[in-house]
Amino acid sequence: MINEDLLFSYSAEYKNFKTNDVIFEAGDKPLFYYQITSGKVKINNFNDNGKEFIQGIVGTDENLILTALFTGRPYPLSAQAIEDCQLIRLPKQNFLNLLKQNPEHYVTMVNYISENMYYKYIMLQSLSFQNPENKLKTLMNYLKDQHQDQSPYSFQIPYTRQQLASITGLSVETVIRVIKIMEKNEILKIQNRKIFF
Repeated sequence: MINEDLLFSYSAEYKNFKTNDVIFEAGDKPLFYYQITSGKVKINNFNDNGKEFIQGIVGTDENLILTALFTGRPYPLSAQAIEDCQLIRLPKQNFLNLLKQNPEHYVTMVNYISENMYYKYIMLQSLSFQNPENKLKTLMNYLKDQHQDQSPYSFQIPYTRQQLASITGLSVETVIRVIKIMEKNEILKIQNRKIFF
């Protein structure tokens, strides 16, 4: 995303988080730009019954809910480390000053936000599917599209079955059952419990 030296020249700092640490919660004011240097973070929320929905999983060189910095509204979702991670944290006003003084980074930000919106549209569309296999295939196709090799079984799905369930709104049991059917129909392959699409 943004060069680390440039971020530090605007008073950024490293922040370390352990697995399951909450970085921010829904309702918090967006006070910082966050860029991940190592590890993974899930963006999530919960329904009235306490069921978790994972809106996305972000990793190295990605940032956390960038749009909130521009709207000034509270975070609509929470961010939680799913493994030990290190983030660069830059105060919001310093980040906005960085963009004003380095306008070439606006293009990077717009591209990132646009890709994020495209993902949201794809996942919203999948919610209209009654067939759980279609929901899983939509997500897997989106993930594989980011991968250069498009041949069958060339892409390892980077999520656990629980994460796939939380992203698609399915139960873990349904995900496990449908993945077995997809393997039987040669849509995907399972090796050492890893899913290849």
